Amino acid sequence: METVSPIPISHPAIRDPWVVRSVLLVVAVAFAVLFLLVPLLAVFFEAFQKGITGYLAALGKPAAHSAIELTLLVAAIAVPANLIFGVAASWAIAKFDFPGKTVLTSLIDLPFSISPATSGLVFVLLFGARGWFGPLLSAWNIKIIFALPGIVLVTVFVTFPFVARELIPLLTSQGSDEEQAALSLGANGWQTFWRITLPKARWGILYGVILCNARAMGEFGAVSVVSGHIRGLTNTIPLHVEVLYNDYDYVGAFAVASLLTLLALFTLLIKAFLTWRRADPVPA
Repeated sequence: METVSPIPISHPAIRDPWVVRSVLLVVAVAFAVLFLLVPLLAVFFEAFQKGITGYLAALGKPAAHSAIELTLLVAAIAVPANLIFGVAASWAIAKFDFPGKTVLTSLIDLPFSISPATSGLVFVLLFGARGWFGPLLSAWNIKIIFALPGIVLVTVFVTFPFVARELIPLLTSQGSDEEQAALSLGANGWQTFWRITLPKARWGILYGVILCNARAMGEFGAVSVVSGHIRGLTNTIPLHVEVLYNDYDYVGAFAVASLLTLLALFTLLIKAFLTWRRADPVPA
């Protein structure tokens, strides 16, 4: 039986006319320039309105230092917590069948379907002074809302799907044949996970951690609700930018905002590098 070769994409019979390709290219480039490049350049243009001296002075203020330190601390807590949860949840969902599996999968997507401000309000209703657990927390002199614990809680909530959502499709597509073979050869569950499952999932873990960290540092809505906007204490970088802008300190606001912009660019560079490394064939 004669085998018919597939028509290559570049074949004139299926290639789009040059007019269509040109229009699509112009539209894509125009949108990228208008909505990505122009705002990016505007941030740095405004940040350096008073020169490098004014830029460094804005970043050197105590309130800016406090916002940066708090942001890094919150990310340092939230990202490892979500990494542990994401790996455990994705491993369980992809490799095992258990009651409530569908419910757990749906709950992982819950933060994507809820407004961050609403998420923050839920934690206020739970742990605020008049919330469900407010009197108990007050009796034990534990402060969650308008303090670091509340900021960490809402940050963990809005970012916990990232690692799991990167890993679940990856582990599901890989199947469990190698794990079953290892178990049949005498390996225990921990050895199987550490030597087989985890190495296969390393790229998904890295992607998830990068995205989780970027969202944790840039979260505004949920943190704004539970932080109380206490200068020098509970203002993260995004909240500090808002405070400076409302005080008409535009250079300071854009200088601090440039830190988040640099974080976004750095995140894209790392993701692009990891994508390139993943696609690069391993020499024999």
